[in-house]
Parts: sequence; C-alpha cells; structure tokens
Amino acid sequence: MKFQMTGEVSRVQVKELEKKAIEIRKKTLTMIYTAKAGHLGGAMSMVDILVTLFYDRMKYDPKNPKMDDRDRFVLSKGHSVESYYNVLADTGFFNPKELERYSKYGSKFIGHPTNKVPGIEICTGALGHGLSCAVGMALGSKMNHMGNYTYVIMGDGELAEGSIWEGAMAAANYELDHLIGIVDRNMLQISGCTEDVMKLENLADKWRSFGWNVKEIDGNSIPEIQKAFAELPFEKGKPNLILAHTIKAKGICFAENIAKWHHGVPNEEQYKEAMEELDRAERRLEE
Repeated sequence: MKFQMTGEVSRVQVKELEKKAIEIRKKTLTMIYTAKAGHLGGAMSMVDILVTLFYDRMKYDPKNPKMDDRDRFVLSKGHSVESYYNVLADTGFFNPKELERYSKYGSKFIGHPTNKVPGIEICTGALGHGLSCAVGMALGSKMNHMGNYTYVIMGDGELAEGSIWEGAMAAANYELDHLIGIVDRNMLQISGCTEDVMKLENLADKWRSFGWNVKEIDGNSIPEIQKAFAELPFEKGKPNLILAHTIKAKGICFAENIAKWHHGVPNEEQYKEAMEELDRAERRLEE
C-alpha cells in the first residue's frame, strides 16, 4: 500500500499502520542488535506514535525536506533515535542501506539525532531542550501565518528538567495552538521508575496548570493516536499535550516494562526470540 503523506488525517487503514509499526520495530531491533548499541526500550515504546505521525498525519516531502510549509517534528528524547532513523529511511529521506553504518566510526547516524541526517530539524539529546526548540519553531510559523503544525515527543524522565517547564510556560503565553507536545509516558527512565526517581504525578494536571489542553491516550493504540490527532487543535489559543501511556520496549515481551532495557542490547538468543515474537504478531495481522 502506498501511504499518504499529505497532512490529511486517517487516510490509512489501522491495520496497515499496525503492520508498518511491526516492520519498524523489527528494523529497529536488528539495527540495535547489529550495532551492539542503542536504547531499545524508549525506541520501541514510541513506534506507534511515530508511525501514525509520519504515515498518516504529517505534511512533508522527502524530496524537498526544507519546504516552507512542512510540519515540523522534534525528538526531544533523542537517545531513542533508532526507530526515528528507520521511519525516515522508510519514508524516503535517505537510502535505508545507509543505516548499516549506524553507530560506526565516522557515520552521521550517531546515537542522537543530528541535522546532518535529511529530515531531522535539529540536533537533540541534551534532555529538556526539545520542547523549547519546538516552541520557537511553532512561534515562527505563527508569526508567518503558515498554519503548519510542530510536533515534539518528550520522554517522561526528561520532565524533571526545568527547561521543559520554561518552554511549557512560553507556549501557553504565546497561545501556540499548532504546537503538539507528546509525552511518551512509559514510567521508566535509565535509573528506574520515574515515580521513584522524581515524582511526576499528577502529570496531566501539571500540564493543565501551565495552560495546556491535555488528552490522555493509550500511546500504543493506533486508533487512539489517530483520534487524538484528528481533534487537533484541541482548543483555540492553547498548546496541545498528548499524554501517551506506553509500554517500555513494546512488542518484546521479555523486555517490556523492565528498566534495564532502557539501553539494553539483546544477545543472539534474545534477538531471535524477539524477532520470532514480532513475526508472530505480523502473521496475526495478516489473518
């Protein structure tokens, strides 16, 4: 099936997007296993969001990645770049074979997003910076009366950074209703559960108190993600926050919801087990 990348909502059937999500998970798993490096947990938890954004929602042109009225995307949790690279390759921003050099000496495909890679707007990875960068992009678009959207995916662990809340305050102040913040709420960060490291709850109310309109969804349910995107902007004059409840390492049972898989790398046996599980999920969708 040829996916639509026009900015129109829900042109793609749910099953096609779910198949694509499994494909991206398999490619991401293989890339991390081959390179012996990467952040498996967070890369997997946000795949369904990335797939819905890039194959069913966002307006962009891989042949003209700098077109003025494109939608912008910022991956603030830059350490989870592996699935993002695979989506960009699959949508035509560069040859997928280039990813064979991921995490190798001299490669531009490093462990955090860099704008040396076509399709990436800005270098990220220093946690807490992505939202403020996205606020600037959204404010520029508003000043130029462009009407495009700016999306930013944040990790829940990085919400302990003060710069996140400075950006949140600025977004509400400038009434950036074409800014969409997405929190990948998988409850885990490198050192354990977020609620043990730095309590965040009640997280939805925190964002509302900063002037954002908040919707909570199952971030691994493509129908729920589509529905949330279809309702944008949620309210005129307010920035939008999608609190996406996800499963760390989604799709790989032995790694799901386990903190060590934040940056775990599978061995050969684990890789085979995970690929077999994803193959079974793919076959179920084809029945």
